[in-house]
Amino acid sequence: MIAIPGNVRVWLATGYTDMRRGFPSLALQVQEVLHKDPLSGHLFVFRGRRSDLVKVIWHDGQGACLFTKRLERGRFIWPSVAGEAVTISPAQMSYLLSGIDWRNPQEAQRPMRVG
Repeated sequence: MIAIPGNVRVWLATGYTDMRRGFPSLALQVQEVLHKDPLSGHLFVFRGRRSDLVKVIWHDGQGACLFTKRLERGRFIWPSVAGEAVTISPAQMSYLLSGIDWRNPQEAQRPMRVG
């Protein structure tokens, strides 16, 4: 696991993104659509059309990083606002990447007895 510095913001690009894109074209989308600096050290998260794949770009000061995650079951919960960027906390991003509703995380029900 790569540790995310505490001062980093996480931006969700609302809507759908072509998942064939790599870091250069996603960084261009951050600049032109979201009006943010892709080299700022913040995380930018993009979702595919089927909502089961996300890509995260991050520039750590030394180089560009591109992370991809696909859910085997379920879909990523995404804001319904179109054409904007939504900021979430690193903790909410952890929920998001786990397939948990980051807007209202709830503890899973645990069995009372074994067997």
